[in-house]
Amino acid sequence: MPLTAHQLGQFDLYANQLLQENRRTNLTSTRDREGVYRRHFAESIAILRALEERGVELSPMIDVGTGAGFPGLPVKIARPQVVLTLLEATGKKARFLESMVAELRLSDVQVVQGRAEDIGREPAHRDAYRLVLARAVAPLPVLLELTLPFLATGGVLAAPKGSALQREVGAAANALVALRGEIEAVVPLDLRGEGPRQSLVIVRKTEVTPNNYPRRAGMPAKRPL
Repeated sequence: MPLTAHQLGQFDLYANQLLQENRRTNLTSTRDREGVYRRHFAESIAILRALEERGVELSPMIDVGTGAGFPGLPVKIARPQVVLTLLEATGKKARFLESMVAELRLSDVQVVQGRAEDIGREPAHRDAYRLVLARAVAPLPVLLELTLPFLATGGVLAAPKGSALQREVGAAANALVALRGEIEAVVPLDLRGEGPRQSLVIVRKTEVTPNNYPRRAGMPAKRPL
């Protein structure tokens, strides 16, 4: 994917700041520069490529459970025109994201601290997005309840999954019916080098999600649909 010198510099700054902050706080288990580029940046860009190849509308976008900013911030660096919300429940991670957005001089990015079950009921965020990204957040049946309320009808959830993909897809049938979604595609991610194979599950929201979802905080994981 072609990137300008400015964008490459932004990725370099992001990696440096992430590794430096990771010495003080546990933002990610990745501790080396090569790992950050391979495990976080490359996978995020592979997700972006897969979505663009399918013509998925990228903006406005919310990255649910973004952690240290993946995949949302790398996508924003590569596509500056995207309007992005980063949702993270952990305070130290949310503060890191705020500092990175400022240092990278990114516009049209907001950081929201809170749980998806709570923020997904707020009028400013419910039915408000064309794309939800969610990486390593929860098994698919749980993830659907956490994310589909954010989407406008016709919008897309994009969630990378590994070896548990088929099991999670099979277990998600009831949640898809209840939350008004359908699996549109499962796309292998173009990731070179060593590491587990990843695929991108693309879920299209077909109707408005009923108002009784998401359930209160903790319930989606405790009692999956």
